[in-house]
Amino acid sequence: MAAQRPELWGCDFTSAPGRRKPIVLAVGRVHVGSGIRLVTLQRLERLDTFDAFIRRLAEPGDWVGGFDLPFGLPRELVQALGWPTDWLACMRHYAALSRAEIRERFAAFCRERPAGQKFAHRATDGPAGSSPSMKWVNPPVALMLHAGVPCLLQAGVHLPGLHQGDRRRVALEAYPGLLARSVLGARSYKSDEAARQTPERLMARKDLLHALETGSAPLLQAMGTRLRVGQTLREALIGDAQGDALDAVLCLMQAAWGQWQHEAGHPCHGLPPFDPLEGWIVGAGAV
Repeated sequence: MAAQRPELWGCDFTSAPGRRKPIVLAVGRVHVGSGIRLVTLQRLERLDTFDAFIRRLAEPGDWVGGFDLPFGLPRELVQALGWPTDWLACMRHYAALSRAEIRERFAAFCRERPAGQKFAHRATDGPAGSSPSMKWVNPPVALMLHAGVPCLLQAGVHLPGLHQGDRRRVALEAYPGLLARSVLGARSYKSDEAARQTPERLMARKDLLHALETGSAPLLQAMGTRLRVGQTLREALIGDAQGDALDAVLCLMQAAWGQWQHEAGHPCHGLPPFDPLEGWIVGAGAV
């Protein structure tokens, strides 16, 4: 009897979870038949504290997850600040800083740089189209890294190419914009502001979900994969105007791509050779 494939997770993370803006976890399974890989979304979980998130991560299990938070800082920034260039030592140093200290040091770094080049970037930012992981506003991904990576480490999960952990619980850095932009281009599909939750954004969410269900998104075409969603969950994804649930599903599909690469024999879940200080977004550069 063939071993059961691991669960797939997709996580939309926030650096300030609460009841109104929880961490959202999409959980699914992949089934293969007739040349099609079908990812079934089984449920959405909402975790409104970091403690609840850590407990969920630490539960015994067998999963591969895509997490929407950066796993590393730009090497250029780390070296300029004189921080450790070993990933684990750097993350521990970073976690020990307060958010105010992070803002102050990153702002000072930016002040010394010319206009248009204020932020340092990781190598993955170009192919992924992602924000620099040192940004502390709009979006505050530096604070997401500061809050999220310590949770992953505390839970003992495995981060391929970065940190050895429990290989039955595999965390990959994901970025929902990677899949979303391949379908929608510059169209926006979400907003945290009620006044900007327009019919146009609602239609964009419907179009994006349709592309996931038909497998027409480029990353999904590459592996012959489609998303299967029941009606209740479909309505939840379309109705979430903030886009958190849909972002979690986009991360779930990136995790599916990483697991497919692993099953095909890739030693690092599809991640190319990358700087072990900076990390890499799963699927970036693949299409």
